[in-house]
Amino acid sequence: MRLRRAQSDRPETVQPHAVGPPGRGNTQSGASLLGFIGEIILIVGAAFVLALLIQQFLVKPFGIPSESMEPTLLKGDRVLVNRLSYRFGEPQRGDIIVFRPPLGKEDYIKRIVAMGGDTVEVRSGRLFVNGVTLEEPYLKEQQILGYYDEIVLPEGSYFMMGDNRNNSGDSRVFGPVDEKAILGKAFLVYWPLSRFGGL
Repeated sequence: MRLRRAQSDRPETVQPHAVGPPGRGNTQSGASLLGFIGEIILIVGAAFVLALLIQQFLVKPFGIPSESMEPTLLKGDRVLVNRLSYRFGEPQRGDIIVFRPPLGKEDYIKRIVAMGGDTVEVRSGRLFVNGVTLEEPYLKEQQILGYYDEIVLPEGSYFMMGDNRNNSGDSRVFGPVDEKAILGKAFLVYWPLSRFGGL
């Protein structure tokens, strides 16, 4: 009597498996992730450098820190300052500019009321430039408190005053401002949106 074999005569088939170095897939995924992170860092860094260059040479945002320019500019307003304005022209009476004052470290924003060669005086509640009373409809109060003895502005300097004359630390306090201290001309209120508009 013949005994049946417990196992089949047919050889077992072995399913093929991919052969490769262990952990290779994880290595590729890690390299891809590092590459992605590096790209993001590069993009953010480039954007940061570009923003710095724009602020340094083209347009600078500036926040209004006080009430000294009311009603033209209110405390908390945000304005844009054109840093190229005076590379192609001279500052003019009436321009609203950002500058570094002779005293203090913070930048100021005021209006130019007189330029080099002009005489400036405050008396009888009015501002006189070259002996003539300036018509300034933008002022918060037409009557200016106090007085300022007449001076002649040196060439290349500017006399700055806030539109809120009775609540403004300006050239009546720190004197004329040298043209080298001018950072640029304010030209647009961009925030809050309810006050969006040109200057």
